[in-house]
Amino acid sequence: MDKGKTYQNMAIRMLKSLLSAYIITGVLLLFLALLLYKFQLSEPKVNIGIIIVYVLSSFLGGFLEGKMMKTRKFLWGAAAGLLYFAILALISLAVNQSFGSGSSHFVTTLILCTAGGTLGGMVS
Repeated sequence: MDKGKTYQNMAIRMLKSLLSAYIITGVLLLFLALLLYKFQLSEPKVNIGIIIVYVLSSFLGGFLEGKMMKTRKFLWGAAAGLLYFAILALISLAVNQSFGSGSSHFVTTLILCTAGGTLGGMVS
């Protein structure tokens, strides 16, 4: 099989899993916004909800990536979680012109997204 075609297929699979993860992120964040509106949630509760959304979305991305790749599932899941975080960080940087409240949240989110993707890949 042509290597160029194989790399192209792998890239398409990665894009599919990332797109699915971001669709789930959008749906879950809309649901979180509804909960915030209805129940007047406090900021710590909203922050925990956002973290849960990120972990669930990266888990889904890693799960789908592991299902599509069939070998080295946990590595593909970790790659999906890492790419999920990288795109999230780039969007945040573009919108806010900075990474926000500190590097500790940045590193924590990086670890959680990568771990979620890895776990998704392992479960697949």
